[in-house]
Formats: sequence, structure tokens, C-alpha cells
Amino acid sequence: MEVHRLAVAGRQPQIARDVGDRVSRVWLPTSRFTDVEALATATLTLGPDAGSFYDRGWARSATGRPGPALEDYRQALNLYRQAGHRGNEAATLGKTGHLYFDVGDRQRAIDYYHQALPLQREVGDRAGEATTLNSIGAVYSSLGDPHRALSYYRPALTIRREVGDRAGEATTLTDIGSIYNNLGDPHRAIEHYRQALPLQREVGDRASEATTLNNLGTAYERLGDRQRAIDHYHQALTIQRDVGSRAGEAAVLNNIGDAYVRSGDLQRALDQFHRALRIIREVGNRAGEAAILNNIGAAYHTLGDRQRALDHHRQALPIRREVGDRVGEATTRYHIARLHRADGDLDQAIRELERVVDLDRQIGHSNLEADSALLRQLRQQRAEGP
Repeated sequence: MEVHRLAVAGRQPQIARDVGDRVSRVWLPTSRFTDVEALATATLTLGPDAGSFYDRGWARSATGRPGPALEDYRQALNLYRQAGHRGNEAATLGKTGHLYFDVGDRQRAIDYYHQALPLQREVGDRAGEATTLNSIGAVYSSLGDPHRALSYYRPALTIRREVGDRAGEATTLTDIGSIYNNLGDPHRAIEHYRQALPLQREVGDRASEATTLNNLGTAYERLGDRQRAIDHYHQALTIQRDVGSRAGEAAVLNNIGDAYVRSGDLQRALDQFHRALRIIREVGNRAGEAAILNNIGAAYHTLGDRQRALDHHRQALPIRREVGDRVGEATTRYHIARLHRADGDLDQAIRELERVVDLDRQIGHSNLEADSALLRQLRQQRAEGP
């Protein structure tokens, strides 16, 4: 670090860039994001540098600041393209896709991943190819298409094991675990999470360790073991704060809120949700903001405060549409329909459910049959009258 400091002070850009890049390659996988951002920012005082923009974009994205991160990636992408660095261009496209995924813009994420994949295959970047395959799987998972997601996760896991990418292997194991968790198989999910956790600790990937602990919490919740779930959430929360990931901290607080909802402690849940909401707004994560607003609305509905519930769902809805989150939009509209039904406004409830069913069809959602059945029931109820 002293060499880098002296290079910056002495206006020696090549030395500063070389040292900064080598150090960042060590720090980024171990979640030292604040240090990487400071290092790259110092290097950039000596002029534009693709590697420094890329590293700073990664650090800012990991700590929940998508706007500044996107600008860094754009700068890096332009410089890599000008220099003809196809491999680095592909890596930056992949990181940009990941950023769009994080803010809920799934279509744009897919577009960037599909730009990156042929470049990675062209230059023989097997590790990068696995990362992109894994990322595409994550998009399909978020769209409620678990089997298509697994069709990308499985080849990603094979490649990562072939190339000895221990951190990447852990990521894919965690993602496959989440698929099984969402499919209602928490035992199989925990099996995959438990395979991932020692790999993450081995490579010092603290941010991913926190994600896996958080996911273990959700799996234990599915098993009805709420105390064990909350214990894992608090372990994850400590790590997210240690690594400076505000977005990660908000995600864990949101899950702790969910745990309190399921245990019937709604006031405590709302306290966690509101703490998460403040943080997620600070970092500009619109998709996360909508999800938390939706959870607050659901909690107020359970408390019997239908007006406050409706207010929060209505705040969430335009954000879901803004970021292109059709799964989330369907969820929020479903909650709004339930509120209208509870108020006896069947016309409004049916209108919302019609949109829900339409969205379910567009994305191939597993709730299509159940939502369609509810819509038929409400139509019949309206036809029969009071």
C-alpha cells in the first residue's frame, strides 16, 4: 500500500494502476469493498483507467450504490472496447448485468449476460462463462422458473468444479439451494447451503458467507425452527455490517421482519421492515424498496389496518412496474385484490386479479392455477350478488 500511496503522490500512473489492480484482485473476493473504492479513487486522480473504474464499480455495486457503480462500469466498458480487450469487455458486461439484476431490471440483465457469454467462449474464459451461466440462472429463478434456472446452474457448477473456482462453486451451490428452498424442499436446500459455507469461509468471501447464512435462516423458517432462523439472520447481519454492505444489511433486516411476522409479533416485524426501508432508500435499490413496502403492507393487513396496507402496496406497485419486476407486480396486485375483496369491492378486486392472472401467464408463474381459481370464484360471487 505504501508503494501505491507514493506512486499517486509522485504522479506515477502506471505504477499506481499496476499495484492498485493487484491489491484489488486480492481484496474484492474477501469483501474489502470500502478499501477497494478508496484505492481505485486514488488511482483515478491520475487519469482514466479501465481497471480502476471496473474495481470501483464492483465495490460500489457490492455496497448497494447502483447509480455510481453503473457509471463506473460504463467508463470501464468504453475503455476496454477502445483497447480491444475482449475478455475484460465480457467481464464488465457481466458485472453490468449483475447490477441491473440487483435493482430488479431483469430484461436488461439478461441482455447484458447474453452479450457477455459469446465473448467469454470466444476467448476461452471458462470461469467467466460459468459466472454468466450462473447469473442467467439467477434471473430465471427470480422470474419463478426454477427448472429453467437449474438448466443454467448445473453446467455452471460443472465448469466451476473443473476450473477449481472454489468461491464460484460455493455461489452456485447456494443458488441451487435457494431453488430447492423455493420449491418447498428445505432439507435439500440446507444440504447445498452447508456444502457452500465452508468453501466461502475457506476463500474468505465474507459477503457470500452472509448470503448463505441468510438463506439458511429462510430454510430453517420453512422447517418451522424460527429461533434457529433468527440466529442465522443475526450472524448474517453482523457480517453485512462488517463488510459495509448496506443493501445486504437491509435484506437481512427484511428477513428478520418476515420471521417476526410468522411468529405473530407484527409490531416487532414492522420495526425491522421500517429500518430496512430507510436503508434501501438510502442506497437507491428500487426493487428492494418495493419488496419491503409490500411486506409492510401485508403486515398492516394482518393487523387489520387495511387503509395503511393499501397505501403501502400502492407505493410499491409503480416501482415494481418501473423496474420491470413482473413477478413482484403480480404479488403486489394480488395483495391489493385481497384488500378490495375484504372491503367488499368485488369489481376492483376482480380487475386486479385479472392483471395478476395475465402477468402469471406472461412469466409462466406457478401461481397461475390458484390465481385463476380465485378469479373464477370472485366472478361467481359477484354474479350471485349479495
